[in-house]
Amino acid sequence: MKAADPDVIIVRELLRAKDDFVSGSDLAQAIGISRVAIWQHMEKLRDRGFTFEAIRSRGYRLTERPTELDALMIRARLPRKAKCRVITLDTVDSTNDEAMRQAGHGSEMPLVVISREQTKGRGRLGRDWLSEPNGNLYLSFVFQPQVAPEKLPTITPWVGVNLCSFLADYAKITPQVKWPNDLQVDGLKLAGILTEARLDADRIRDLVIGCGLNLSPPSDGWQGELAGRAVSMAEITDRSSDINHFAAGLVARLLKACDAFQEGTFTDRLAELWHRYDSLRGREITLLHGRDTITGIGHGIDHEGCLLLETSGGKMQSFRAGEVTLAKR
Repeated sequence: MKAADPDVIIVRELLRAKDDFVSGSDLAQAIGISRVAIWQHMEKLRDRGFTFEAIRSRGYRLTERPTELDALMIRARLPRKAKCRVITLDTVDSTNDEAMRQAGHGSEMPLVVISREQTKGRGRLGRDWLSEPNGNLYLSFVFQPQVAPEKLPTITPWVGVNLCSFLADYAKITPQVKWPNDLQVDGLKLAGILTEARLDADRIRDLVIGCGLNLSPPSDGWQGELAGRAVSMAEITDRSSDINHFAAGLVARLLKACDAFQEGTFTDRLAELWHRYDSLRGREITLLHGRDTITGIGHGIDHEGCLLLETSGGKMQSFRAGEVTLAKR
């Protein structure tokens, strides 16, 4: 991973200072460049939508920043040791597809692609995903985990509980995860996860974790099958959303989750968080398996991410996400 971008360091230090000034000499020393070079970077940042107040002998203070999705703002808000390339787009066919294209072209990883609109967004089993440019967030994180392919089924539930934990901390809401890949609030869908991978016989070549989050409702309200089934952050929390602050927090949580996945240190934590956020535990569930239906009581997931269902006679069965689907209620 290449050395830190001077623009990232400048913006990070100014954000940390809040309403205080940061001297040009301190910035120059932190980056290892001249004060003249700092001024040149400031001019470049002004062209990107940043506004500064500059006072001789006091330095610089950030007075305005981009309010739209901005890769530099996101990178500046990530933890100092976080290593992740960030690509932001106004529109894209699919963030998962773009992330996979970037991986195929040999781009530096880990990498995250974030967009406000998808023209060909999709969910699990190839279903269409509403991806209008109305303030929502579509994000795909791609990396190359050094783990065996049989570990793949646990990544989606692990990401799901980490997203629940992040949203609970960030927005002070009470989300739940609905097996295998949905996040809900009060039974209404708030977000979805789509995990895709390129595999070799004995390794995962590239792993893409796609997340679609409803930040705002559609301009004409939830229509069709989404009416009464979906919800957005704007409808359930009063917290004002700085899109770049939100995205940076989400990326930081994904980085930590993926590190734990690679290190194999997440199993106990997954069990703990799934028990906390599981929306199906103790509920009667009907699964569709081809033309057959299977009904039972939800009992969480096993160590492989399979749904545990207590069927008639008290028999406990496990089901993989690729084998069954949940019947709509």
